Amino acid sequence: MTHDWPARVRVAWLTARAWCSLLYFDLLSLLGFAHVHSRIGSTAVRTRTEMSSSQPTIEDIVWCVDEACVWYVKRAMCLQRSVVATRLLRRYGHRAELVIGYRPLPFESHAWVEVDGQVVNDRQQYRKIFSVLERL
Repeated sequence: MTHDWPARVRVAWLTARAWCSLLYFDLLSLLGFAHVHSRIGSTAVRTRTEMSSSQPTIEDIVWCVDEACVWYVKRAMCLQRSVVATRLLRRYGHRAELVIGYRPLPFESHAWVEVDGQVVNDRQQYRKIFSVLERL
């Protein structure tokens, strides 16, 4: 059995980065949602020329965020998870959009991430269930 240690190290690094991003979100949210909103808006999508050739896929990034949520100190809700995924996806060159949706009756809200119009960190059905309140 062979082990691809460099790939395992990259996954561990990305998972640790996601975990630290969850903590950063918690600290930033103490200042209010406006600060979180401005950080998402200011996170630019990196171009492929700015990055190395072996970049993680969308699926890799989403998996690492989910894994970081398992090991996080508290339960990460959909907004926190989606903010972290959006920022990491953009940093690795993917045009990710944070979508915040709501349903009026019974009232419910939810956040997810889309890349090229496809939900990448949740179920596709949320696009039909929730009205979009904001795209960042």
